[in-house]
Amino acid sequence: MLYRDSSSNTKVSQVPSAARLMSSIGWPTQERLRCKMNEDTGSDYIAPWQLSQVVDGGGIGIIEASKHTNLNKGDFVTSFYWPWQTKAILDGNSLEKVDPQLVDGHLSYFLGAIGMPGLTSLIGVQEKGHITARSNQTMVVSGAAGACGSLAGQMNQNSHIVLCGQISQYNKDVPYPPPLPPPIEAIRKERNITRERFLVLNYKDKFEPGILQLSQWFKEGKLKVELTSILYHYNSSCYLVYFCII
Repeated sequence: MLYRDSSSNTKVSQVPSAARLMSSIGWPTQERLRCKMNEDTGSDYIAPWQLSQVVDGGGIGIIEASKHTNLNKGDFVTSFYWPWQTKAILDGNSLEKVDPQLVDGHLSYFLGAIGMPGLTSLIGVQEKGHITARSNQTMVVSGAAGACGSLAGQMNQNSHIVLCGQISQYNKDVPYPPPLPPPIEAIRKERNITRERFLVLNYKDKFEPGILQLSQWFKEGKLKVELTSILYHYNSSCYLVYFCII
């Protein structure tokens, strides 16, 4: 539950049970947010933005006050549905605690390579890619310039084709996943190519080991991370908006 309150005067006593008062550090801009600008997002797990309401889209911050048993003041947390405001009160069960040591203090990486895009790439390859380690396979990533594709290409050097994303269709008035052009659909059926929707949020039990694996690859230099950020000031405080997190 989101309580719309971005003032600096919110007191601990105002924080409901099992919820936390958060101070935002940064928010990512990712392709999936384009869906939220449509009245119908075409997806059952992404709600559209509403006029005059705080937008959301993921973020990271630090706890200022808490009544949740598992998190304390000073903990860093992230959420897939983080509101884009300087302070917010959120249900404690909707947030994930993160350890800055896993990213050598680069907290923004939890919004990209060591976060949801990284998990989407890793779990997608593991669960849907039919990739077997050391089997001399070849993995082809189409559209490998995006947040997920650029990471998936680094995770496997082993012929199976994994299809994911189709970001270019996100802002069109078509169902998701979007239908293929008739000639392509004919080839898919002729060659018995499967096309299955993959949603990383269905694999939450794999998030923790996934983050640890991504962190290990990052620390070993096997996973390259690039980041573009914009720093802006609000009431004498600095905040970051992260772009093109890969």
